[in-house]
Amino acid sequence: MTTANSNYRDEFKSVIQKLIDSPDNQHEQLTNFIGNEFVASEKCMDSVNPATGKPWIKIPNGTAVEVDNAVAAAKEAFKTWKNTTVQQRSALLNKVANLVEEFNDEIAILESRDQGKPIGLAKVMDIPRCVQNFRDFANAALYSLSTSKILEQPTGKCVNYVKHDPVGVAGLISPWNLPLYLLSFKLAPALVAGNTVVCKPSEMTSVTAWVLMHAFKLVGFPAGVVNMVIGEGRSAGQRLVDHPDVHLISFTGSTLIGKKIQEDSAKLNKKVSLEMGGKNPGIVYSNYRKSDIVTIARSSFLNQGEICLCTSRLFVQRPILEDFLTSYVEEAKKFTVGDPTSQVQIGAMNSKVHFEKVKKYIEIAKSEGGTILCGGVKEISNGCEDGYFIAPTVIVGLPDSSQVMTDEIFGPVVCITPFDTAEEVIERANSTSYGLSATVWSANTDELLNTANELRAGTVWCNTWLARELSMPFGGCKQSGTGREGLHDSLHFYSDAKTVCVNLASKY
Repeated sequence: MTTANSNYRDEFKSVIQKLIDSPDNQHEQLTNFIGNEFVASEKCMDSVNPATGKPWIKIPNGTAVEVDNAVAAAKEAFKTWKNTTVQQRSALLNKVANLVEEFNDEIAILESRDQGKPIGLAKVMDIPRCVQNFRDFANAALYSLSTSKILEQPTGKCVNYVKHDPVGVAGLISPWNLPLYLLSFKLAPALVAGNTVVCKPSEMTSVTAWVLMHAFKLVGFPAGVVNMVIGEGRSAGQRLVDHPDVHLISFTGSTLIGKKIQEDSAKLNKKVSLEMGGKNPGIVYSNYRKSDIVTIARSSFLNQGEICLCTSRLFVQRPILEDFLTSYVEEAKKFTVGDPTSQVQIGAMNSKVHFEKVKKYIEIAKSEGGTILCGGVKEISNGCEDGYFIAPTVIVGLPDSSQVMTDEIFGPVVCITPFDTAEEVIERANSTSYGLSATVWSANTDELLNTANELRAGTVWCNTWLARELSMPFGGCKQSGTGREGLHDSLHFYSDAKTVCVNLASKY
């Protein structure tokens, strides 16, 4: 680990510690970040700690005026930022990575308090991935190769080369489930490609984004290159999408909102990348390795099931169904649920609204004849009585047409159903409007690859889950999104390829 410059590490530490120590009855108030200044908002709202069900901080309720100010700052900064070298941009991003890494454990406390996930999970997944995103994009951009070719023609030779120009002001809209992790996945490529940005984190999880803005300022990013407006989607988010000086939009969130963003952006012909919902299938063949049961369960319940890549439909080959159910339910019951500040594996659902949504689907399953093998609402004591907790929930006995089998629930809820043949299960797994990811479990390599090749999904994991290589394309098909993200794909999205042709003839 590289230690951050002591000239600013103490200031960064102070910002984080003040939030950690904030008493429940004296809420800190966050600000927007515009032109390298932390600007108070005229309107504010409470942000709730999901584990306690009580407000713990006040955040801006950003308006169109504040978005306009941020876009204006980004537009002005673009004039000079686009001409900086990739080496300069890379160096600054690596400084941000170093600073965040040094305070990994402290930032994890804030991510947990704001989102509901266990602190332990944030320490080993969310914050390290933020660091990796900044480092990998910063370093990959240094070695991006442009195509060049010499063209022979009667008048002489011409050399053609490709220059990747930054697009302009990028609008980045990130979700509440992996707040810092996914925001950094947008910020890093946008900035290293030479764009300026206005980001809008989810109004339910804005704290670590606000901390990150301090890192950008402290390490020396020029004024206006990075801006942030916190607020609701219908106000701040909508204005960012509609603003004529915002040239591209990257969005991660629900399919409903993503489709609206695509429709609105089309009117101004903006570049758009959408990573949306999923209803991810897992296919377990009869010869699967029983030792994989731990990973299969983890793929459904990690981060309270609030990961777009979580498995929510499990198709199990009929001869092993009963044995699989016994093992799987045993594994599901091992997950500890409770106060995210303690040593638990499952924390709180992100909000009361989402908690009620997940509860509703469990009730629908019962009304449609499903059997709940384990899970449901979990009551937690010691200060978390009003929190939003749901234990890993396993449901059987539902047809593929059930709402619980077709709708994205985005919680620790999985439906298990039998299948007989590969042809049958592939058709059933594909019979959804989503196509984000899938898993296949088998000891037979041909069975794995043949199934994976037929599934309509952006990512298919075979005998593993959530093994991510950043250089590989990531994204969904059908209603799960458009475009791809990753070291190469993101850098292409955040730039415009320009072909330059130069006649090398000495005489005309």
